[in-house]
Amino acid sequence: MKNIFKQIIFILTISIFMVACHDDLNQNPIDPDSFTEGDVFANVETAKGALAKLYASMALTGQEGPAGQPDIADIDEGFSQYSRMLFMLNELTTDHAVLGWGDSGVPDMHGQYWTASNDFTSAMYMRLAQQVSFCNSFITNAADLEGDEVASFIAEARFLRAFAYYNLIDMYANVPLVTEISTDLPSQSTRSEVYTFIENELIDIETILPSSQSNEYGRVDQVAAWALLSKLYLNGESWTGVGRYSDCITYSDKVINSSYSIHTNDLNGNGSAYDELFLADNDTNGAQREFIYTLNFDGVQSQTYGGTTFLTHAAVGGTMVPADYGIDSGWGGLRTTSALVGQFTAEEIDVDALNASLGGNLSNWGLVGDATENSWDGPDMEMYEVNSNQFSIYATLTDGFFKFRFDEDWGVNYGSDLSDGTLQSGGENIPITAGTYLVTMDLDNLTYTLTEIFAASDTRAMFYTDGQSLEIETIPPFKNGYAVTKFKNIDSQGNPGVGTGADNRVDTDLPLIRLPEIFLNYAEASLRGGGGDISLAVSKINELRTRAFGGTIAGNINVGDLDLEFVLNERSRELFWEGQRRTDLVRYNSFTTNAYLWPWKGNQRNGTAVGDYRNIFPIPSNTILTNPNLNQNPGY
Repeated sequence: MKNIFKQIIFILTISIFMVACHDDLNQNPIDPDSFTEGDVFANVETAKGALAKLYASMALTGQEGPAGQPDIADIDEGFSQYSRMLFMLNELTTDHAVLGWGDSGVPDMHGQYWTASNDFTSAMYMRLAQQVSFCNSFITNAADLEGDEVASFIAEARFLRAFAYYNLIDMYANVPLVTEISTDLPSQSTRSEVYTFIENELIDIETILPSSQSNEYGRVDQVAAWALLSKLYLNGESWTGVGRYSDCITYSDKVINSSYSIHTNDLNGNGSAYDELFLADNDTNGAQREFIYTLNFDGVQSQTYGGTTFLTHAAVGGTMVPADYGIDSGWGGLRTTSALVGQFTAEEIDVDALNASLGGNLSNWGLVGDATENSWDGPDMEMYEVNSNQFSIYATLTDGFFKFRFDEDWGVNYGSDLSDGTLQSGGENIPITAGTYLVTMDLDNLTYTLTEIFAASDTRAMFYTDGQSLEIETIPPFKNGYAVTKFKNIDSQGNPGVGTGADNRVDTDLPLIRLPEIFLNYAEASLRGGGGDISLAVSKINELRTRAFGGTIAGNINVGDLDLEFVLNERSRELFWEGQRRTDLVRYNSFTTNAYLWPWKGNQRNGTAVGDYRNIFPIPSNTILTNPNLNQNPGY
């Protein structure tokens, strides 16, 4: 399925995938005489090509490649790709991003002053409505074929339709619920009605879809249905007023116990396995084992100016070297705010916890000197006897000198005449520079060691700072705000992707649902009263943090550290720029209110609250005009 989107050119007559509510869409096929409805659904193999179009419709924008024969008219084709618009609506409107371009409608998003005529809110609505229309047509026509494989195809189409409706009620609330091809203008359904439809669809298809990871890469399985139910139930109270947290726990638990697993193999040896989730070979380097639903991109076979091409090119500018990211040129637009950067402050070194981990008992041996906490007068910093005649201590020391002393009595002390790791009775003071160290002493061999311990850093903090200011004084200059280096068109061995040219398209696939999100869903639902196991939630979060902190436990948390604010912040650290943030902030009542302000929220330098009607987007003005059955969302 990685390349099938381009290889199976989906050239259908307009009647197959059109309903009256989409009259304003331009969906002319490349060659309307090449295939008819009968050809496309003649057998299982041709129907699989039609299924590929459903997947491709969320990744691509038309029938020719990056531009030409677009599915949606009246907007630049590159702008109209689903995940690019997902970024515009769910990331650019939050603390995660700003975009310095002056294209019509762009400043409206990070400034939170969009209208019902905004190009991006309108194009997203059209893209999702189109996907529903395509899926409806496929489900109807494929029903005439027989066989278990066809049943699976139809279940996949129903998932993709449910996913489109999940997005629609998230962003627009009350939308038409259309499940069959019709020439009638649809009526508006309530958010709760569509929510229930999504729930019932996913429950109905979970046993029809292929089992965990048994489908082709890029196609969904039953775990995708469970994961989408987890997401749906987590937002139940926010969207319908009815909390469904216990159901979120149930389906999150199914996902957690499936065959999907966190990628932990640091193939490129840079100290983190996290970055490999967003490299050009993430469909084969092991990262795919945690991808539950992805958009697949190939720099040659499936080209678009959206997707990871946008996320990679638009984030490169200033003094950044495009080749370092596997591209020939940067577009110099996307950056992030200091609010996201601030989520990644280095963890403080907990010396007490480290000493407790040594497992030994306090001894009469200790450190003394002007580098220690009590200088030369003592009391000494007592060491732990970890084995017979083996002593250790984690200690924060200052510039100066120290010695080893027994029972705080100068009658028995050791120093080092050569500072070479050997000890001599009554030897010279040992010099040390300020820092936190693991200090050991071996009395059997009369040696000592000094191992400096550094504050743990979160490797998910993928920022470029050279020439970039932390704070954004004005949005257009690229130097304002740190650049984000999360997405690259380079594989795990450092080789560039296959796309070429000045605007070479990117090979990196984009996960829309990853296993870590479900870990965090479970934790949040548990804290909101869903009845989950808090210890399990902490354990799963620590899996993510162990990976984030280079395979160490330096960033791990305890049960007492887990609260709703921590989960929200951890979602930000783990999932930034993956299309989740606005939905999370709305659920926490922080998107529009003054409960949380970030730079340029509400178009103010230091942030300001906006009207709560902006928790959802407007239904496009032209859609309202062409369908009198629809009412505009309040405030627009």
